[in-house]
Amino acid sequence: MSFISSTDAERISEAITSAERTTSGEIVAVIAEKSSRYQHIPFMWAALLALIVPWPLIHFTWMNVQLIFLIQLFVFLALLALAWHPKVRMALVPKSIANANARRRASEQFIAQNLHTTAGRTGVLLFVSVAEQRVEIIADAGIDARVPKGTWQAIVNEFTRAIGEGRAVDGFVRAIEQIGAHLSEHFPPGSIDPNELPDHLIVLRN
Repeated sequence: MSFISSTDAERISEAITSAERTTSGEIVAVIAEKSSRYQHIPFMWAALLALIVPWPLIHFTWMNVQLIFLIQLFVFLALLALAWHPKVRMALVPKSIANANARRRASEQFIAQNLHTTAGRTGVLLFVSVAEQRVEIIADAGIDARVPKGTWQAIVNEFTRAIGEGRAVDGFVRAIEQIGAHLSEHFPPGSIDPNELPDHLIVLRN
């Protein structure tokens, strides 16, 4: 999924506005370029591989310690430079760490966008982290208690499939429509003070 264009952002914002016409609940959509800079990752991998370099040289060559150290230093710097490229750096991030960072950033945005303050606790956050290729839905207690278990994950799974098929914006719009349908079922228009939060897509550029 490439980063969002202005046309795509407008289409997603329109989907939010349309969905919120049918409910007094709140939907906030956030897309982040990435959930972390991962600046420690190049150092970690470069250091790990550089630590391995001296052992075969010590055991199988007659190189002196100073030369081995210089080779080790060169390997570390070369690997660090290679791994510093954003695409290489992201490829080296363990999936578990990437997922954890996306979940953390989503939780931060739930608070930052004031979704926890809505009347009736009806806020739902749809969060996408592009670099991690991760989708998160966080629903406040008022709506989360009323939908069947697994509802949000099913929406995430469908959205993720759409991204994999190259239909990221379609997936985004469809997810908003599904969230809106659940909100309208339990919180129809007028049941709670409407439109407490902005309808536009929030774009976080790192």
